Amino acid sequence: KAHEISVLCDAEVGLIVFSPRGKLYEFANSSMLKTIERYQRHSKEANVNNKATEQNIQHWKYEAEHMAKKIEFLESSKRKLLSEDLESCSTEELQQIESQLERSLSSIRGKKNQLFKEQIEQLKEKEKILIKENAILSQKCGTQPQQQSTSPSGTVPYEHIFPHSEVETDLFIGRPERGSTR
Repeated sequence: KAHEISVLCDAEVGLIVFSPRGKLYEFANSSMLKTIERYQRHSKEANVNNKATEQNIQHWKYEAEHMAKKIEFLESSKRKLLSEDLESCSTEELQQIESQLERSLSSIRGKKNQLFKEQIEQLKEKEKILIKENAILSQKCGTQPQQQSTSPSGTVPYEHIFPHSEVETDLFIGRPERGSTR
């Protein structure tokens, strides 16, 4: 049967059999010694690969544990920053959290101010473009463009927006009298 397997599968076959009485039977389609040496080399390589795989597994287990601890620490920090689980904090930890929040708030305000400045610059550019377009359209229509007088800060005075304001701004002490004029 071993001979048939070696022929049918075109394989190197080595077979060692001990009978129940201890008699040795062997078959090899090439040298039995070469087949055994080849088997031992293959076994050593497989063993080395298994050791490398085991070391790799241990490394990734360590990495997973390390990442789990890091995630747990970050979750705890997040809860503390959100004012949760503060009862277990010492005074020093609370001061650290406070300073971290102040730094974060300062950073957020800086970013917000930067965005506002960028928006202001964009709006100023848009204003310049609209003023030019208004001048061009006024020339086409043959009219003078209306110039809005602006203050040095770039804002339009209240009087130019609402020239005829009918709001009473006098100060009265006491109850207002209905129907009476002064």
